[in-house]
Amino acid sequence: KENEEEFSSSSSSDEDDEDDSGDEKANDGLTRKQRKEMKRLQIADLKRVCEKPEVVEIWDTTASDPEFLVYIKASRNAVPVPRHWSQKRAFLAGKRGMEKPPFKLPTFIEATGIAKLRDSYAEREEQKSLKSKVKDTKTAKLGRIDIDYQVMHDAFFKFQTKPKMTKMGDLYFEGKEYEISLGDRKPGNLSDELKAALGIDGNNGPPPWLINMQRYGPPPAYPKLPIPGLSAPIPEGAQFGYHPGGWGKPPVDEYGRALYGDVFGINATKQTARTKYDEPIMKGEHFFGELGSDDEESESEEESEDEEEEEEEQDSNFDAESKAATTLVFEYLGNTSHST
Repeated sequence: KENEEEFSSSSSSDEDDEDDSGDEKANDGLTRKQRKEMKRLQIADLKRVCEKPEVVEIWDTTASDPEFLVYIKASRNAVPVPRHWSQKRAFLAGKRGMEKPPFKLPTFIEATGIAKLRDSYAEREEQKSLKSKVKDTKTAKLGRIDIDYQVMHDAFFKFQTKPKMTKMGDLYFEGKEYEISLGDRKPGNLSDELKAALGIDGNNGPPPWLINMQRYGPPPAYPKLPIPGLSAPIPEGAQFGYHPGGWGKPPVDEYGRALYGDVFGINATKQTARTKYDEPIMKGEHFFGELGSDDEESESEEESEDEEEEEEEQDSNFDAESKAATTLVFEYLGNTSHST
């Protein structure tokens, strides 16, 4: 009876939920799933909030708290989740039919010629008869490979190169060895090969996407990126305009002020080679190591003389007091001796 009552109550609650969902769907014409998708953040908005937009992935918007998730992913020394978590097949199943390449000696060891010596020794061993091999096993001989140990020392302690290693938190995934490393690439910096492929004329030519950026604004993922012609000054010798080689029209407001940055170079500061460690250090009213004027030197000398005079007076007073004390002591001792 208890099971029947529970089943009846659960069925009635399911029917009520279905009725409620049907009523909600009838009211606005959307299902619960559609309403949940409408409340999610867009990827562009999530990249705008995150400090490192490159860590945002397409499924981060489905998290319960997407902003906190991308904050953790953008934090320093954060180890990402392995990317094969969403794959249906087993890990490394795609490399099952691939042939594993043989081991290759590093270049600094191969340059010593040890591989050739080992090959020649292996050939001599193969040419030996079974009787000589058995004899060698009973009476072992050392020094069969003549190696110059100075060459080996130089190979390991002078010419050794550091092997390619993974960074902190960098995990292996299937096909990682075939990926191109983009660690030295930064957004906004165009290489000479890319400029040649895009048909950009040297350093004074504008990129082909500049006109659209001036019309629609900077990319949402990099709102503070200095882009010449949009939020940074154009190179020397370049001109604004829509002629061949022109840098378009800078985006300004109704008062002629730049919208996205210092595109006219008004607030540009001079770049110097001085670092923050080269700044002069102030000690009091003067820089550290700076010589004072003659007046200040005379004042310092007078102060030192006054201090010396005060010290001499204190010493003289101390000597007079000590002499008076010693005389009193001797007088007291003389009086006591006479009385005895």
